[in-house]
Amino acid sequence: MTLDNVALPQVSVVVPVFNERDNIAPLVHEITAALRGLLPFEIVYVDDCSKDDSRAVLKALQAEVPELRVFGHSRQSGQSTAIRNGVKQARAEWIATLDGDGQNDPADIPKLLAARDAADPAIKLFAGWRVQRKDSGSKRWASKAANAIRSRLLRDETPDTGCGIKLFERALFLDLPYFDHMHRYLPALVKRAGWQSVSVPVNHRERGAGVSKYNNLGRAWVGIADLRGVSWLIKRSKITDTVEL
Repeated sequence: MTLDNVALPQVSVVVPVFNERDNIAPLVHEITAALRGLLPFEIVYVDDCSKDDSRAVLKALQAEVPELRVFGHSRQSGQSTAIRNGVKQARAEWIATLDGDGQNDPADIPKLLAARDAADPAIKLFAGWRVQRKDSGSKRWASKAANAIRSRLLRDETPDTGCGIKLFERALFLDLPYFDHMHRYLPALVKRAGWQSVSVPVNHRERGAGVSKYNNLGRAWVGIADLRGVSWLIKRSKITDTVEL
């Protein structure tokens, strides 16, 4: 079956990956199990120049998963760029994102879709909230501290902005200011644009295979610069209603 034979998707699941060879097939099969029969969908993987054979695994999977589309960067560019490029390639009006390590549960995508269907149209972002995280103690502590600082500075009213599973409107996302690491600040950026977001409790799992690509110290240094930048954007934003005269 080719892409032409697949119905136009109602949701595009975008997954950025870097060196996730052993997590790819299980996650793809979980996504299809969660969405087949529910609504037309597509899966958009963007490989950020993996050094393992992630691309070969993805290409092989396309033979059995017609909804799977695979893209690759010409040079390593980071997670935010991979997400944005996946969204640009996506064909659906709504985007679901997942981390490529398998810690996000694809079974939560229908929950986010149901929340969207029941929500006010002004809500354009449905952010996953890892109530019970399956990370190390140091990572949980660092994340809790970072969320508290971010929430105080940006007032985005989001308990877990770093959760990888989210559902949002494609057009809105592509209209947001783009910068590296922007995926960590989507609730604040959506609020800046004049729209709303809600947090939805989701499942969180142990990493299936491989190792994390981040460390607490590295995130802290980058996060300081990012917070200053996002705060600057918010302070200089002017959302003004217009009326036809």
